[in-house]
Amino acid sequence: MLTNVEIVGFKGEITDIKKTLKEIDKIQDSCCDGCIIQLMNAKAIAGKKHLEHGIIHAINAFKRNENLAKDLSIEILLRTSAQRQISKAFDILGLKTGKMEIATVLINCPEYYIDELEKIFKREDNVLNPDKNQLKEIYPISNESLNNYNIEDILIDKTSSLIVEL
Repeated sequence: MLTNVEIVGFKGEITDIKKTLKEIDKIQDSCCDGCIIQLMNAKAIAGKKHLEHGIIHAINAFKRNENLAKDLSIEILLRTSAQRQISKAFDILGLKTGKMEIATVLINCPEYYIDELEKIFKREDNVLNPDKNQLKEIYPISNESLNNYNIEDILIDKTSSLIVEL
């Protein structure tokens, strides 16, 4: 499936988003060209499969020259959140000040980068488990859909619909 991709969960407190992103940039820039570290609001993720689906769609969008963003990490945000506007994707999946559950995607990064991230945040992979009630508040999902389909499948379908809308 996805090679050179790690998906991990963290908990942490963000006091300053810009400062946190600078710390992530330092880690990212310390070793390899082409390494991507993308942090997202884990409460807006319906599981690992949902996130993997967004990553695959983002990578494929670049391969087909149908990307909506100039940067793969932003394209992952767009595809995973099923949004066409970057500002809306950041509203849904972006970092917030305060205590956060963070879904982290690492692409083409050395394994020890996870250890580096653990110096900033506490590793907690169970934040990747979906909370149906929270997701229903974040995304427009009807009770009927929730009664008939798995929340992860509903959001994967929303991600896939971006391709059809092009």
